[in-house]
Amino acid sequence: MSDGIREIEVKYRVAEPDALVRALAAKGVTFSLAARQDDQAYAANGWDYGQSKQGRTFARLRTQDGRHLFCVKTPLDNELACQEHETEVLGRTEMHAAILAMGFHPTVRIVKIRRTARLGEMVLCLDEVDGLGAFFEIEVMVAGGRPAGQVQAELDRFARSLGVELERSTASYDSLIRSASAVTA
Repeated sequence: MSDGIREIEVKYRVAEPDALVRALAAKGVTFSLAARQDDQAYAANGWDYGQSKQGRTFARLRTQDGRHLFCVKTPLDNELACQEHETEVLGRTEMHAAILAMGFHPTVRIVKIRRTARLGEMVLCLDEVDGLGAFFEIEVMVAGGRPAGQVQAELDRFARSLGVELERSTASYDSLIRSASAVTA
């Protein structure tokens, strides 16, 4: 992905996933089959939860359907508006060691069942996240200097137009899992 393109998303906790699926089906949206994603999140040494993520680079190692994807994200405007670079790697164990050697440390493990769909330029994700429950994400790739807040407001208007009970979250899954584990600890 080129340097001028950002991934901008909005995220919602979903009370009734079946109602969301029906509302999107009414708009012609069909979700893919479910896929299990096993993500290990990493932060640069010296960063810890409670500090700002803005401008800091984070890594993720994902395994899905026997494929391993390495990704780095740098939150720009907020936690859900990032510069992102992703590539497939051959070995999870070897890549984990390389990430540690690059000065990152593991933070949380995120395991989810994800179904995806497209509607125009939007990628729609319906996730069942271990330990958190059901979530709906809407992602778009944006070029240029368009403000993330403006894009997120447009995505939020679309989500609200579905008429389904949604609770918006401005945090990434790793932050939500970290918060949930701190509550139960």
